[in-house]
Amino acid sequence: MFEMLNPVVVSVLVLVALSLARVHVIIALLLAAVVGGLTAGLSLEETFTTLIGGLGGQGETALSYILLGTLAVMVARSGLTKKLIRRMLPLLRGRRAFVLFAIAGLACFSQNLVPVHIAFIPILIPPLLAVFDKMKIDRRGVATALTFGLKAPYLIVPLGFGLIFQGIVADEMTANGMDLTVGQVPLAMAIPVAGMLVGLVVAVLFTYRRDRQYAQVTSDLAAAGQVAEDDPDLAWGRRDVVVLLGLAVTLVLQIIYGSLVIAALAGIVVIFLLRAEQWKEGEPILDRGVAMVGTIAFIMLIASGYAAVLTETGAVDSLVETTTGWFGDSRLLAAVVMMSVGLLVTMGIGTSFGTVPVLAAIFVPMAGAIGFSPLATAALIGASGAIGDAGSPASDSTLGPTSGLNADKQHNHIWDTCVPTFMHYNIPLFIGGVVAALVL
Repeated sequence: MFEMLNPVVVSVLVLVALSLARVHVIIALLLAAVVGGLTAGLSLEETFTTLIGGLGGQGETALSYILLGTLAVMVARSGLTKKLIRRMLPLLRGRRAFVLFAIAGLACFSQNLVPVHIAFIPILIPPLLAVFDKMKIDRRGVATALTFGLKAPYLIVPLGFGLIFQGIVADEMTANGMDLTVGQVPLAMAIPVAGMLVGLVVAVLFTYRRDRQYAQVTSDLAAAGQVAEDDPDLAWGRRDVVVLLGLAVTLVLQIIYGSLVIAALAGIVVIFLLRAEQWKEGEPILDRGVAMVGTIAFIMLIASGYAAVLTETGAVDSLVETTTGWFGDSRLLAAVVMMSVGLLVTMGIGTSFGTVPVLAAIFVPMAGAIGFSPLATAALIGASGAIGDAGSPASDSTLGPTSGLNADKQHNHIWDTCVPTFMHYNIPLFIGGVVAALVL
């Protein structure tokens, strides 16, 4: 069995326990980092030095959140979303399952067809909260739909973020002695992703199909979606065109440069320069943008520091290595162990992309020794790398949906996003990864 005193195991268990006890994620991450560092033999000072030194690892992501929040405020102030949502209402009434599947599909496009990742969430979701509430949609269902779209495509579609992730899997396997092409990775990931699809269907059609009431508390952004049936058909004006242009600039530059910071900043500047917003309004707009996503941005920063502490301890490699000697020739047991290691490591670090190189270095020799094929090995590495991402408190696959759904402070990050996504995706991913390893 696992070494239960391994710093990664202890630290992640502390993080999960504190999070489930509704301790704020920032405090939970800091305490879990302290536990991990002290358990590994680091002093308290060394632990915090490492943590603080690692904050910059997610600095660009945090800044992206701030700028995207600011852009979302500008869109809400323009009234553009209110006009769009008014035209969507006839299509949405009485079709909750359709709405959730449509959201999942839209999120899928954000990974591959138009690779903006989570950039669309703070712009689209807060104004739709009023519509969701009118339809009595359970926001946990929306969270699971969003997370499916943020994860499943990059596992199986070799475009956008999918090409990056699958390239990492293929390159790291090849570098560690097992040849695999990027084109083979989708086949390896087909069974795990099929498990995720089953999880989405269960969430939408069964788990979260019942009515759920929310208090009539609206933020400035959520208010943009409150469209009365007797509202006049608002005419489109110059301001709407400028805001759309700003969004288009953001999209194009994100694709060209691969940087949300450059793209979002350019979109904001365009809106200011073309006078859809006055420069003197910059301070209140930015304040509201920070208020919307500032907490999420800080969580990403601290999560980066937490990952640095786990890496500094050397406990990740130790955790993987200690599992290699006790499953003998059992491929089933080996697959279960490897998936479990991926779950523990990725739940703590909160990134599937960053975990793959760590796991591949150890898993490839293990898989080769026990007789797993390259496709089976790719399935294990890809699925075990992704398995903790959905339910991790520090993952952008959960932080992104929460940033949109909690605009009116009625959506809990742990219980309304992390627990539902863990239940509906990590369990199917675990089973799918094991099955794929045995049949491929």
